[in-house]
Amino acid sequence: MKVEELDIDEKIGNVRDVLGETQKKRGVLIHAFQSIQKEYNYLPEDVLKSLSKKLEIPLAEVYSTASFYKHFYFKLRGKNVVCVCSGTACHVRGSDKVLEKIEESFGIKEGETTPDLSLTLETVGCVGCCGLAPVVTVNEEVVGDLNPKKVTGIIKRVQNAK
Repeated sequence: MKVEELDIDEKIGNVRDVLGETQKKRGVLIHAFQSIQKEYNYLPEDVLKSLSKKLEIPLAEVYSTASFYKHFYFKLRGKNVVCVCSGTACHVRGSDKVLEKIEESFGIKEGETTPDLSLTLETVGCVGCCGLAPVVTVNEEVVGDLNPKKVTGIIKRVQNAK
């Protein structure tokens, strides 16, 4: 998304008549973040600076708004996102071993992205599929009842998707 092409009135829709100019500008931030992240797979600093200037909103406020939401990212993410559940049920059933196997296979730690951008590895407090523990999500697809040997299929799938 080119920040210069951002149409504030179009994004605000029918409420544009009841909002002040400042409210309109703040109201498009989430839409702008979604468009930017869709294009870049994260929120690049230079694009956020351009957005700040375009909307005349302080850069600190732009960052504050984006960082409030967990689904906006400030670091480039991989083509595939693998998320290992570390909730109680998954932990008790060996999710730490599954995480170690994935880290070992890709040479990265939790929270990191491979240099070729094929994978970002994350953990989450609970996926909500405790009966399938331990659980991993691959690009939001739930894969359960894992162990270090079974996770090999996930590893191969991600490696083949490069």
